[in-house]
Amino acid sequence: MPSLGTSKAHWPVVAWIRLRVPPPAAPVMLTGGPPPPPDPPLDTLSPNPVPTDPRRRIYASEEDVADGVLRLVWDSDDPEFLEAELRAPFYGGRLPPDRVREFWREVKERTRPLGPLPVDGADPAP
Repeated sequence: MPSLGTSKAHWPVVAWIRLRVPPPAAPVMLTGGPPPPPDPPLDTLSPNPVPTDPRRRIYASEEDVADGVLRLVWDSDDPEFLEAELRAPFYGGRLPPDRVREFWREVKERTRPLGPLPVDGADPAP
């Protein structure tokens, strides 16, 4: 799964989850023209520009966790999905199952304002 935007951690992605977010309310249009781009689903997400394509509107948040960096990423071109990834200095092999469960718990905690979100894809699965 390719990463969007630029991460502050250069460690590899050792676990990721793709969550389906509820659709936003339709904007009220007061003038003609296309609707404005949607706002990110979480207040913690801030703009994270893509250096190679300045037209992309990527939002991300990064937080240091026990053994790496937890990163949430949302792309306004694909607004129905929120991606979470764990970047850690873990090379070779698979992430231990207890660390995968901890990663899932951390993601659920940070996405709690959105309610329970269905999982569209994940690696590794708990």
